[in-house]
Amino acid sequence: MTEFVIVTTTVDDAATAERIARNVVERRLAACAGVVARRSVYRWKGAVETADEFAVELKTLASVAPALEAAIRELHPYELPEVVVTPIVGGSAAYLAWMREGVG
Repeated sequence: MTEFVIVTTTVDDAATAERIARNVVERRLAACAGVVARRSVYRWKGAVETADEFAVELKTLASVAPALEAAIRELHPYELPEVVVTPIVGGSAAYLAWMREGVG
């Protein structure tokens, strides 16, 4: 299992994205968060929907991902929030060390 992961969630407005990002970074559940505007197409309750959303990409440790997911669910307005965990399989040693120091 990899030590570092990116946990991604999406919301429908920038203010909510920033609130989630700031909250989990302040709680040291993530070292940093990136907020990216995007257009999503998805199936929901039998219909294909299209929406402008904001992806919140949270860089953290795999060991913290369950607590981070719980915080996202606590803060998230959606009935079924997206929570996807992607392993980081490599990167700058200095950056990964910085991530490790920023979490926990």
